[in-house]
Amino acid sequence: MAGENQTHVTEFKLLGFSHGQPFLFVLFLVVYLATLLGNSAILALVSLDPRLHSPMYFFLSNLSCLDICYSSVTVPKVLANALRPQASISYGGCLAQMFFLMGCAGAECALLAVMAYDRYAAICQPLHYARAMSRGVCIAAAAGCWLWGMLDSAVLS
Repeated sequence: MAGENQTHVTEFKLLGFSHGQPFLFVLFLVVYLATLLGNSAILALVSLDPRLHSPMYFFLSNLSCLDICYSSVTVPKVLANALRPQASISYGGCLAQMFFLMGCAGAECALLAVMAYDRYAAICQPLHYARAMSRGVCIAAAAGCWLWGMLDSAVLS
């Protein structure tokens, strides 16, 4: 009969972190803080220096934001689980992590393609560059990359 064997998954046990490991906690924390500090420095420098208000640095700022989001999706849970004797993640938490991780990955791929086009236009079409990569075009391209990542993730997850 249909529907008799219904199993409900509530959490996943993470076997790689089975005994609470303070060394991994410290290592991941240092790498995470370095990532946050480095990307925040890029964001601050690009926003504060008027000479860096060009399309290339606008896209680099978006890439830094994506990197912050990318690492913030998984590392805090890894840090929490590195200190627990029984590491686990809830089913909903796993789905949310997967959605946002795939969303950031899709947005990053699209943004790297846009950044490649930006450099192509700057090198191969220098006289048309200002029109091809105007502020409105850059904002629309960056927003499209973020939107693409989230839509792609919604379809795949």
